[in-house]
Amino acid sequence: MLWVKSAHIISIISWMAALLYLPRLLVYHCEAPPGSAASETFKIMERRLLKAIANPAMAASWIFGLWMALLIQPWTEIWFWLKVACVVGLSTFHSLLAGWVRTFADDRNKRPARFFRMANEVPTLIMIAIVVLVVVKPF
Repeated sequence: MLWVKSAHIISIISWMAALLYLPRLLVYHCEAPPGSAASETFKIMERRLLKAIANPAMAASWIFGLWMALLIQPWTEIWFWLKVACVVGLSTFHSLLAGWVRTFADDRNKRPARFFRMANEVPTLIMIAIVVLVVVKPF
């Protein structure tokens, strides 16, 4: 159980790092003219962060999280189902990020930097909710 929990925590840390950094890269990318050297560099950074870190970390987070759930059997606990809802929200945000990265890769972004600054707060808020639900178990 402790090995699975450790792997889950490591996966979550990696996933959160990517989800917190990727919107920040998009903020900076907004300020680079399409086709510029900076824009092309951001495209590479965004693609690598998404493909090499965020996607595998999300998959590992789900795998180890489900494995832990099978071990502890929290099916009747309200906090657990609220956590699942938050993780689904985080996964949805991940999918949105992937779409925004594709939009930048195609030089089709129309959103201002402010949009991505605000989007950058979403994973933090969801993370706080998940930590409180798991540690405090208020329900």
